[in-house]
Amino acid sequence: MAEPVRKTVSPVRDEITEAPRTVPVAPVVPVAPVEKRGKDRNKAPDKGRKISRRRVRWVLFALLPIALIAGAYWYVTGGAVMSTDDAYVNAQKVGVSTDISGIVQDVAVRDNEHVSAGQVLYRLDPRQFQIALDNAKANLAQVGQMLDSMKEDYKRMVSDVSAQQAQVDLDRTNFDRAQMLLRTGTATQATFDQANYTLQNDTGKLKALQEQTKVQLARLGGNVDTPTPELPQYLQAQAQVAEAQRQLDHTVITAPFSGIVTDVPAIAPGKYLAASTTAFFLVDTDHVWVDATPKETELTYVRPGQTAAVTVDTYPDVEWHGVVESVSPAAAQEFALLPAQNTSGNWVKVVQRVPMRVRIDTSDPNLPPLRAGMSVIVDVDTGHARGVPHFLTALFGHRPSVR
Repeated sequence: MAEPVRKTVSPVRDEITEAPRTVPVAPVVPVAPVEKRGKDRNKAPDKGRKISRRRVRWVLFALLPIALIAGAYWYVTGGAVMSTDDAYVNAQKVGVSTDISGIVQDVAVRDNEHVSAGQVLYRLDPRQFQIALDNAKANLAQVGQMLDSMKEDYKRMVSDVSAQQAQVDLDRTNFDRAQMLLRTGTATQATFDQANYTLQNDTGKLKALQEQTKVQLARLGGNVDTPTPELPQYLQAQAQVAEAQRQLDHTVITAPFSGIVTDVPAIAPGKYLAASTTAFFLVDTDHVWVDATPKETELTYVRPGQTAAVTVDTYPDVEWHGVVESVSPAAAQEFALLPAQNTSGNWVKVVQRVPMRVRIDTSDPNLPPLRAGMSVIVDVDTGHARGVPHFLTALFGHRPSVR
């Protein structure tokens, strides 16, 4: 019996041999031509984009040297304005006080009130000063009367001297007669001695009267005809009256200049104020300026008289015009209580600040008010450009001079 034959046919071959079926096949769409048309369609925009990028790149390369030249020109020609923000508005400030002591009678102003020059601020009780003035006036009148009486006394003394001189002349005549009679033996020695004594006594009285007359004349200034108001005693009494009047006038305290008073509630009627005690403060609002302290390295070309622009932090949209009025001759630390001694110890160099004063034009009534202590920014037009950098000038052997 013969063995069955084994068949090893692949599944694909079996499908072909076993099922000879007809399967519908979809039409093949050519892909390559479609892709080719797409590449041709996008080729033009890509090419245009590359061209535009290339143009922008060339334009930027062309603008680079222009920008460098413009930047160098801006650097060399710029830097003429010195700017500092270490600046503040300043104004005259005075502590209102008086040189006499007294009790506050009334206060005529309110806190933060604007006052004019000469306006009454407060008053002290004037009674004690009025009494002192009346006493000085009475003393002046008394001195005048005393001087007038001294003049009359001098005239009386002159008359007494004349009378005493006549008496001395008579005594001398009697003395001469007694001496002659004594020689002839007609008069006694006692009569002669009495005549001599009378002459010596009256002569001494005459000298005393003459000395008293000289003293009285000296009290009258050496001239009896000098008017009483011109004599020293009268002038002294008159000065006492003036001093008493001055003290009475100073019981009424007025504003030395126009401005705004502040801290007025510090005093009240009935409070005793010692002499030179500050009652409150007065700040001038009509004349203000700017105190700036720029660095010493920023003052290279700053000079008095240069124009300046001032911007206040409170009013950022408003600008004031000013002029550099002065620059301090010394740095700020030189006026400190303990100035730095940089030449001793471990020395560390620190950039110093030099005070500078800027006068502001506040004549425009439309400008807002400036108050002392406001922070400002000052821009000073020095008129001196920055110039070529130092390393380039040193490279070419030229060193700029500071004028």
